[in-house]
Amino acid sequence: MLAAVTGAAGHLGANLVRSLINRDWQVRAVIHHDTKALEGLNIERVSGDILEEESLKRALNGVDVVFHLAGRISIVSWDRKEVEAVNITGVKNVVEVCKSAGVKRLIHTSSFHAHKQEPLDEPLDESRPLYDGKYPPYNHSKAEGEKIVRAAIEQGLDTIIINPGGMLGPNDFKPSHFGSTLLSIAKGKLPALVNAGLCWVDIRDVAEGMIIACEHAEAGSKFILSGNWVSLVDIAQKVATMIGVKPPPMVLPMWIAKSSAPLATLLDQIRGKRPLFTPIAMKELESNHNISYAKANRELDYEPRPLEQTLSDTIDWFQRNGFLTT
Repeated sequence: MLAAVTGAAGHLGANLVRSLINRDWQVRAVIHHDTKALEGLNIERVSGDILEEESLKRALNGVDVVFHLAGRISIVSWDRKEVEAVNITGVKNVVEVCKSAGVKRLIHTSSFHAHKQEPLDEPLDESRPLYDGKYPPYNHSKAEGEKIVRAAIEQGLDTIIINPGGMLGPNDFKPSHFGSTLLSIAKGKLPALVNAGLCWVDIRDVAEGMIIACEHAEAGSKFILSGNWVSLVDIAQKVATMIGVKPPPMVLPMWIAKSSAPLATLLDQIRGKRPLFTPIAMKELESNHNISYAKANRELDYEPRPLEQTLSDTIDWFQRNGFLTT
């Protein structure tokens, strides 16, 4: 079975490609820019851009399955144009090429952010309506992208939709937004935390769940692959204990974090640092605490590993790959 993976060099892509190899799949990595996350792997590499249909046609020609992971994750508002291009137009292009190329099955990566988070006191599952707002741009774009895929399913395209929770784990080469936060905690460079959290999931469990869904789920199925809600304070304490450093000294109430986020973002920009605690990031930390993976558990035997194991493996990976030496 030959699988093409868009976004193969990203965090989820790096883990999915490794899982596919372990299951004896043939893998064609569709690469836009860097290949660091794929070095040393026995895979086929092709250049492709989901915003250029001709290159996408060449990249997906002759494959059996497409895992569409390529997307732009953003916690700022000034890159709306790029976010919507990749997460909406890019999805449309992938769907159209899959149709014309005769791809047998498309696995589309959406997000739990594609759903309305409210009501917050009720579990969020696959039946929750899609997000219908314009802000944050990322949430809007993932909902619109999923609408395109749902329309393609109605037209007969064999597709599975996957909605991961907040992902973290090893093979985080770039690193990811939250990977950067973990590194700041581990280096003792994060001055404060926010009294909030997220429904976290090990990225390796998401990768495995996607493959199992591809191999066994009915066409048109949709699965939330999440984990459990854990506070940033608990995560920081666990990481600090693993490394032997002190956790951030302050924990800000959300109202203070929200009011100070614009200034913190501006200061990060001035310093040339990657903004982490932005107004959008604060909004996302108020998401639903119960992102239910009950359907995936029933139909795919999906069961995410404990967060402690994920954090331990992630910090160990960062240490072994030199991310904690500076």
